[in-house]
Amino acid sequence: MNKVFVIFVTSIFLTNCSFNENSRIWNKKEKIEDENKVSKKILAEKKVISTEFNPLLKLDLSKNEPNNKIFDQLNNFGSSKYNGQINKINSYKFSKLENFNQFNFDPLILSDGVIVFEKKGTIIRFNDNKKVVWKNNFYSKTEKKVHPTLSFAITDKNLLVADSIAKISNIDLQNGDLIWSKKSEYPFNSEIKIHKDKFFVVDFKNTLRCFYLKDGSECWNIKTEESFTVSNSKFSILIRDNLVIYNNSLGDITAIDISSGLIEWQLPTQKSSIINETYGFNFSKLVSDGNSIYFSNNKNQFFSVDLTSGTTNWMSEINSILTPIIVGNLVFTVSENGYLFTIKKNEGNIVRINDVYKNFNLKKRKRIKPTGFTIGNNNLYLTNSDGNLIVVNLSAGNVLKIEKVARDLISKPLIYNENLFIVKNGSITQFD
Repeated sequence: MNKVFVIFVTSIFLTNCSFNENSRIWNKKEKIEDENKVSKKILAEKKVISTEFNPLLKLDLSKNEPNNKIFDQLNNFGSSKYNGQINKINSYKFSKLENFNQFNFDPLILSDGVIVFEKKGTIIRFNDNKKVVWKNNFYSKTEKKVHPTLSFAITDKNLLVADSIAKISNIDLQNGDLIWSKKSEYPFNSEIKIHKDKFFVVDFKNTLRCFYLKDGSECWNIKTEESFTVSNSKFSILIRDNLVIYNNSLGDITAIDISSGLIEWQLPTQKSSIINETYGFNFSKLVSDGNSIYFSNNKNQFFSVDLTSGTTNWMSEINSILTPIIVGNLVFTVSENGYLFTIKKNEGNIVRINDVYKNFNLKKRKRIKPTGFTIGNNNLYLTNSDGNLIVVNLSAGNVLKIEKVARDLISKPLIYNENLFIVKNGSITQFD
């Protein structure tokens, strides 16, 4: 009798658990609903635009005024003076790097030549006739074996260097002699920005460090949250008035008062969970028109942020790690799958999307990625991982020309003095 009673009670309990919607145990309906919610959320986050929009829309670029900038505190280079025919006129050759990619090699383009570094840290200055002006290496035998990656910036007379083995150096620009060299706590992974008697660089620990130009002594540093992995992207820095603004490997944007070294504002752009997901997280440079900051990442996010307050103006779903370019009231970027986006910079409205890879078959599209772009007069010049340079008419959005520059990866193009420069591993090619 007791055995029968136990079986009867147990069956009732199991039945209630299975079919009562309010039960928290084995509620199949609730479990399915939760799974659906999770699935929808994941799909929404990974949605990438892969279709054209208003592709035939003509842009009025008649008021576009090309410039001749190669240095800018806000990384705002806009449209440069260049309307060449992609004719090769020069080539600067140097030894190849072991791990060449579009992020870790930034040559310094000068009015009368270029400055590059080789895999063991040797710095070479060429004149515009390809002749070596000077060539120096200030690393020990042990340091050379590490193959340091270098970042450059120049003052009126000197060359500043920050590297991936935690050294900063000041070198005479004319003769290549070492003025001073200092060892910091951690390797550096950013561009260098100079402001009056100070310069700024970010290390792999997400710390912005301020140094004095005179002797390389540190004036202050600001630490932000660390990540467990190292990003392939190089951190970028902006300077506006008395503010220095930078990003870190977690996607945080931080503004610091230059005089005091105190945080003015900070904007986290990613959820806290990204701390465990930073492997593969890459981002574009920060670019500003003086009022807003524009940047994007490979998490399908393109931001406009108020420079003064750090509040978000707008955010669009664009998957790109290339540096955006501002021309008038428009912002241009190219997504990782080859779509050229034209955006109204104040409102964030996408006004046109053009498929730059439309002439490539699906198999080839899957193999290539854009590595960088620049704008010369009214044309956009896009470099790609397959060694091709694509020229796009910016007003109409159509491809004008595809030029083979190298067999494989080439870096972003640079324009200066009405010449186009493209880096491949072991050389810089100059086009008129």
